[in-house]
Amino acid sequence: MALALRPPRFQPLAASISATSTSCATSARPSSSSPAAAAAICAAASPFTEATSSSRYRRDAWSYTAQDSSFSSPASSAAAASGRRDDEIALQLPELRRLLEALKASRGKGLEGAGAASGPGRVALVGTGPGDPDLLTLKAVRAIQDADLVLYDRLVSNEVLDLVGQGARLLYVGKTAGYHSRTQEEIHELLLSFAEAGANVVRLKGGDPLVFGRGGEEMDFLQQQGIRVEVVPGITSASGIAAELGIPLTHRGVATSVRFLTGHSRNGGTDPLFVAENAADPDTTLVVYMGLSTLPSLAPKLMKHGLPPNTPAVAVERGTTPQQRMVFATLKDLVDEVHSADLVSPTLIIIGKVVALSPFWVESSEQDALTNENSHKTEAKR
Repeated sequence: MALALRPPRFQPLAASISATSTSCATSARPSSSSPAAAAAICAAASPFTEATSSSRYRRDAWSYTAQDSSFSSPASSAAAASGRRDDEIALQLPELRRLLEALKASRGKGLEGAGAASGPGRVALVGTGPGDPDLLTLKAVRAIQDADLVLYDRLVSNEVLDLVGQGARLLYVGKTAGYHSRTQEEIHELLLSFAEAGANVVRLKGGDPLVFGRGGEEMDFLQQQGIRVEVVPGITSASGIAAELGIPLTHRGVATSVRFLTGHSRNGGTDPLFVAENAADPDTTLVVYMGLSTLPSLAPKLMKHGLPPNTPAVAVERGTTPQQRMVFATLKDLVDEVHSADLVSPTLIIIGKVVALSPFWVESSEQDALTNENSHKTEAKR
């Protein structure tokens, strides 16, 4: 089926979509379901914080200033682009130490003035939803605005980061394929060190921190060290993106349950976790997080274990953001359609009969039927 950019929320997919702030090109792509379908391919800037984005270095500039007054982002950007994470950490280390010492000194003066002991700071694990800042909870906004230090992931949108208070420090700790700016263990130590120094630390995560966000690991580590941890839930991508597309994850008589699945293998590689047999239930909606690279392996396994090849499915890139793109297809065609559309991470995949309840599924089907009809007419004239 056809690839579409993000339409107005809750409205049927328009026949043509104009873009004012992005550069788009229209190209035809072959497809088993629509041989001559036109696809609007949009080369837009990411709404998220990519490892080498200039916005990242503007936000994190404070962490490099200890080098010298002439330091600018190209050195750190080059280190990130080439995967030299140790070089980038070394660039940031002096200023991180300086901030840590300043926090400790400030806390010491406060204790002297109060004449009483005071405990360490706290850590808030805050979910920011799938990208649209309008989906933030009020509690999340308050936590973000009250933070002293914000450690943020790649999938926290730029618009959400604009809400951080003027006096707060931001530090990127995101991960992407081939480049982890910090290991999970290093993130643990950063959270602990600054909380022990008395800082109000906010750990920003896309979606919900306890749904494939490793928030449970961070919470467990910090609590064992005596640090108070607060979890601020976020709208997980499955809920936010399904609502954006008008897809009910459960529906009486159609889907009696929903299952969230990570597409990542624990040790990397192209195979998803070995759950395809249990996940292949026609009455269950399957939502695959981080499944772009393992989809070519997952889809055949689901069909092998009994999921009908004509099961409706959708893959949504950068869901709920202005750069959202989506591909509707049946399960048997989904891999080819996603490949033809050249979707990139982050992409969420929803598989199940409820996908056909989306108004965009009807629109896509009608576009395909029209394309096929025109194709047959063209062939008949030859």
